[in-house]
Amino acid sequence: MFNDELSHRIARVRSASLGDLLRRSAARAPDKTAIVHHDLRQTYAELDETVNRTANALAARGVSKGDRIALLSHNNHAFVVLYFALARLGAVSVPINFMLTAGEIGYILRHSGATGLIVEDTLSPVAVQALEEAALTGTVTVRGVIPAGGLQTPEGWEPVPDWMAHGDSSAPDVFVTEDDLAQLIYTSGTESRPKGAMLSARSLIAQYITCAIDGEMSGEDVEVHALPLFHCAQLHCFLTPGIYLGATNIVLPGADPATILRTVEAERATKLFCPPTVWISLLRHPDFDRSDLSSLRKGYYGASIMPVEVLKEISERLPGVRLFNFYGQTEMSPVATVLKPEDQVRKPGSAGRPGLNVETIVVDHANRPVPPGQVGEIVHRSPHALLGYWDDPERTDAAFEGGWFHSGDLGVMDTEGYLTVVDRKKDMIKSGGENVASREVEEVLYQHPAVAEAAVFGLPHPQWIEAVAAVVILREGKAATAEELIAHCRKSLAGFKIPKHIDFAEQLPKNASGKILKRELRIGARATWTSST
Repeated sequence: MFNDELSHRIARVRSASLGDLLRRSAARAPDKTAIVHHDLRQTYAELDETVNRTANALAARGVSKGDRIALLSHNNHAFVVLYFALARLGAVSVPINFMLTAGEIGYILRHSGATGLIVEDTLSPVAVQALEEAALTGTVTVRGVIPAGGLQTPEGWEPVPDWMAHGDSSAPDVFVTEDDLAQLIYTSGTESRPKGAMLSARSLIAQYITCAIDGEMSGEDVEVHALPLFHCAQLHCFLTPGIYLGATNIVLPGADPATILRTVEAERATKLFCPPTVWISLLRHPDFDRSDLSSLRKGYYGASIMPVEVLKEISERLPGVRLFNFYGQTEMSPVATVLKPEDQVRKPGSAGRPGLNVETIVVDHANRPVPPGQVGEIVHRSPHALLGYWDDPERTDAAFEGGWFHSGDLGVMDTEGYLTVVDRKKDMIKSGGENVASREVEEVLYQHPAVAEAAVFGLPHPQWIEAVAAVVILREGKAATAEELIAHCRKSLAGFKIPKHIDFAEQLPKNASGKILKRELRIGARATWTSST
């Protein structure tokens, strides 16, 4: 219809990228406090300028549109700045779980083709080890260090504060479209190696709108962000929607209960997200009843089901707080369904109904919708959905089979359209809100010379909701203790993936096709788990 020059000009006017969100909030409310981290407070105008300076410093080091740059850090001001700076350049941020081992980090760096790595100084030793073990020292050329622990910057790395002080504060002139790859988040999935979920601005902004509308969010919110920003829940359900709306965002380094309670009181926070494990730790903390939490108006949870008794306790002890349950997964950016405040007690254990921009149904093995009350796989249609899995057409094809995104979770819809998640199709374990692929742990156990067979699964746990457990069959003539096997796992796996409990057996229950019946193992293991904890 139009020539290329005019079409390009129109596309730039209609731009909707992640980098645009902060700039527009800064234009609307330049003097409003955007971010608080320890003693640092920045207005939206100040944060926007810092992001521009950092983006220009990265560009001067060769970072350009499409480059994958990994972030390995606890929560801090620099993480937020770098996330938006990379978005301004059209570069792809690759947040990495700071609990991973060097080998796990190296795999993500190699698989993503990262050309840059920015780490918090306390994590620099594992980062250096990851580069060396993966033979990426000469490939990952952009290296930055975020000062947090007062450690010396390794040779060949640059301090990130120097980038933030770059002389050019103008906005980078980079055109980024809503369907360009914006972020690559590695999810444990259900296989032995994590998959790179490709998220675009279209996916993320549609999800932010769902969160804002269904989660009753606004620019007047004062939010506490305590859970890791490398995780899509805190980053994409709360921090970035908060920036989008112009809210005030208090970033904490971690989910320490005493610090959360103290911060809510001191900052008069109105909004707080925690997985059930952290809500439980807050309720059990001695400072809970001594803290003035009267400013809280909205509370959010996700990652796992909130026990009904805990829901009741929150309602009794925080009567002014409206609770929301967000259910989804990384591939949905991540929210798919929402259980709203009025349904918390009426629909206990439910994940709610599909969000504003989501269609969700439950299907059988032939992708046919099942009637209410019948268990099937949870599938979605939504602009929230990922673009696909990085460099993995086979898994992408399987995930989008039949014109729906397949979650891999099993669920049931009731007659009112409320979803309940009843199982994980491929034995995913969620411990403390973190995904653990059972097969990944099993493969490490199999590497021990005494292990003949192993099955890994989740068991209910009062703090972590689920704990990783295993049943092992030893090779004939070989011996090993549970403590030895746990120590073996510790060499290769992040702490949250290590089994908390190991049983030994003569054989594993299997069906006619040879599939291990993990449900039977869970039943048998609960007795020894209960007696040993």
